[in-house]
Amino acid sequence: MTFACSSIRTRLEEGVLWATLDAGPLNLLGVDLVRDLVSLVDTLDDDPGDVRVLVIDSASPDYFSAHVDLTAVPQYTAEAAKAGGPDDASLGMFLHRLSRVPAITIAKVRGRARGGGNELALACDMTFASRENAVFGQFECGTGALPGAGGIQHLTRRLGRARAIEAVAGAADFTADLAERYGWIKRALPDAELDGFVEHLAGRIAGFPPQGSGPPSARSTTSRWRSPRTSATTPPPSRP
Repeated sequence: MTFACSSIRTRLEEGVLWATLDAGPLNLLGVDLVRDLVSLVDTLDDDPGDVRVLVIDSASPDYFSAHVDLTAVPQYTAEAAKAGGPDDASLGMFLHRLSRVPAITIAKVRGRARGGGNELALACDMTFASRENAVFGQFECGTGALPGAGGIQHLTRRLGRARAIEAVAGAADFTADLAERYGWIKRALPDAELDGFVEHLAGRIAGFPPQGSGPPSARSTTSRWRSPRTSATTPPPSRP
């Protein structure tokens, strides 16, 4: 498997592909980062090789991803469309595709994951976060808009209707501890333990016989985990 890009640093270690977002201090989902994420997903779909687990984290300790780049909506939309064609010209459709890659996906979050950045984390199978430093939020209602790349759908499934309304309509930030309590994320851990925990879990999953999570040769590693009740099997209405 080969993958080269400018805004994501990658390394492959014993079945675990580490993808570190490195698009400036905010990691805005703009042209470069969306282009590179599309390329990463294309590579995993076309030639995953020995990749069993994909871990997405950030080079910035303060921002996992702040949001989309609102100054470049047409441009990043055009890049997202390359993941599925002109009829799929949305960030939501691309993140839906990310949620279906033939690998277990983990978001390791430090700093802020808000708006589109939070929706990127929600598209992953599991999210683990720094108790001291991670913040989650869907702030769009505060600007007169709605989350458009899966935030409403994922949060409703994970949190339940009432708590999802609180999260979306209230447009507030959630600490990692509260996000864990609500079911928004899988687990909040002390910052000093986060890296080791995710490294151990990812390596443990990758080290098991592939038949346990789905044979890579069948390109269906995680399909058994994704029923209509637990995944974005119905693509969300998305921001352009």
